[in-house]
Amino acid sequence: MAESAKVLETEGLSAEHRTRLWQRRLFEGEAGLTRYLAANGSAEDVAAWLRLRGEIFADLPGQSAPDPAGWQRVFFRAQALMERFVVGRFGHDGLAGWTNAIAQVYRLVEPDFGGGAADPIRRFARQAELYASEYAVTQAEPEQATIEISHCAIWDYRERARARGVVLTLKSPCEFCTLATSANLEAKGYRSTFELLNHPSGPGCRWQATKPSGQESSCAG
Repeated sequence: MAESAKVLETEGLSAEHRTRLWQRRLFEGEAGLTRYLAANGSAEDVAAWLRLRGEIFADLPGQSAPDPAGWQRVFFRAQALMERFVVGRFGHDGLAGWTNAIAQVYRLVEPDFGGGAADPIRRFARQAELYASEYAVTQAEPEQATIEISHCAIWDYRERARARGVVLTLKSPCEFCTLATSANLEAKGYRSTFELLNHPSGPGCRWQATKPSGQESSCAG
């Protein structure tokens, strides 16, 4: 039986939790791009990146109270700017290098909760919830975990952002997301498989994380 994402993943996902997850995602993307440029960038690339970072971190929300909507806007603006930067300087092939670098940051900053393969799938579920996507975690075992998104609301948010004047470089959010999610799962030691879906309610996907045979899972007990 599919486990309800609203119960399994987001019960207690407060405004503070949402704010912190947006901040963590921003940190992973920015630190990953810095790491990627350290290995692959020219002096001109680095100089341009330093200028762009100033734009990314301008006008951050205040610290007096959690502000998930404000940090969502900051994250999405930053993501759009970084995608344009990478594609403009390294082509679409640069996305793979950047997402692999992000995954190395993710491996360090995303805690292991003792659930094995279910841990990174649940993190992915929380990301889906940030956009109010429709999804269910259909399997959550230490050796294997699966999530299905029946309506990916990133597509909806992209159109609202475009209407606000945000310039989008990629034709589809899947161009980045499939690379990033695969890299994150593999950085945590799991084999990843995915399928893009076209539900009546909109675009979606199915992801599975599997522990390679002979490998101990990071589960408690």
